[in-house]
Amino acid sequence: MRAARAELFVRGAVLVIAGAALLLAGCGPGEREVETRHRFMAMGTLVEVTTWGVPQDEGEAAAREVEELFHRLHLAWHPRGEGALGELNRSLAADGQARPDPDLEPLLRRAAALSRVSGGLFQPAMGRLVALWGFSAEDTVPEAPPPASAVRAWLEDAVTLPALLQDDGSLAGPAGVQLDLGGFFKGVAVDRGVELLRARGIEHAIVNAGGDLRAIGRRGERPWRIGIRDADDPATAAAALEIEDDEAVFTSGDYERFFDHQGERYHHVLDPRSGYPAEGIRSVTVLHHDAGWADAAATALMVAGPRDWPAVAAAMDLEAVLVFLDDGDVELTPAMAPRAWFTDEAQGGAARVRTLP
Repeated sequence: MRAARAELFVRGAVLVIAGAALLLAGCGPGEREVETRHRFMAMGTLVEVTTWGVPQDEGEAAAREVEELFHRLHLAWHPRGEGALGELNRSLAADGQARPDPDLEPLLRRAAALSRVSGGLFQPAMGRLVALWGFSAEDTVPEAPPPASAVRAWLEDAVTLPALLQDDGSLAGPAGVQLDLGGFFKGVAVDRGVELLRARGIEHAIVNAGGDLRAIGRRGERPWRIGIRDADDPATAAAALEIEDDEAVFTSGDYERFFDHQGERYHHVLDPRSGYPAEGIRSVTVLHHDAGWADAAATALMVAGPRDWPAVAAAMDLEAVLVFLDDGDVELTPAMAPRAWFTDEAQGGAARVRTLP
């Protein structure tokens, strides 16, 4: 069983994970020119736009437009920047009243709807808590958890985005509340990047933001093949899967941003119910046709924990989910089970994988 699984992984997915050199190793004459890769830094992560089946100059031009789009959205949606979300947060900090700009308002309505359907586990009104933990800065890592008294004070004053958002689109709540769309806006940016590529006539592409991505079309005659990071060694893959025409793959994990303090590990996925990092799950991978939805859902399931994630997945209408638990076990939904395969018996052995009813 182990040998068969390992063979399948090497044959099916290692090319994507290993990088461009191996990705092209099996191509025939002339095929190099039909794939274009463009990389840039945005939103605190490495973004890669891959196009297939269009002339290189067209692929490059479209990818650079995606780069410009990501930079614009980062400026607009940074919670402490000079753009729309930063301005809104400054108004909320002053008196608890604010009106979002025309582009931000529908984004907030959608985030509020996702918060409701997740049972509040995806919670964008945690800007103050994120800052309290020190995870709001993109280029620094906290050294210690905040005082317990400060976390308790945040919990006492906590308010949800659905409670803040009024029928007319304005926000009203206690002074000092802050919004942070970090568990959502990367997915929205990926969706908008794909829409831009399609508007340029590109039918086969991937927009990949730090390992979270949406893929459309195919890579030549075969589907796009994606690796899922190993939580213990994020430079390697623990699992792999194939993308069917147009799907987003988003993962929330405790390895993305974390720090160790006095022998304990603290990661950036915070539970709005406790004010502390979520417990019990190493990573959650979600497949969905909508990258924004997948982004928020991966966060919500991570927060839900080992007991409750299946119920939250059902509430969020998620069919394909892969979960790595703290104890090393793996759980999958029935729709994910036939599409994922694993790299070793330690994480993917038959005794450690459970397909839920």
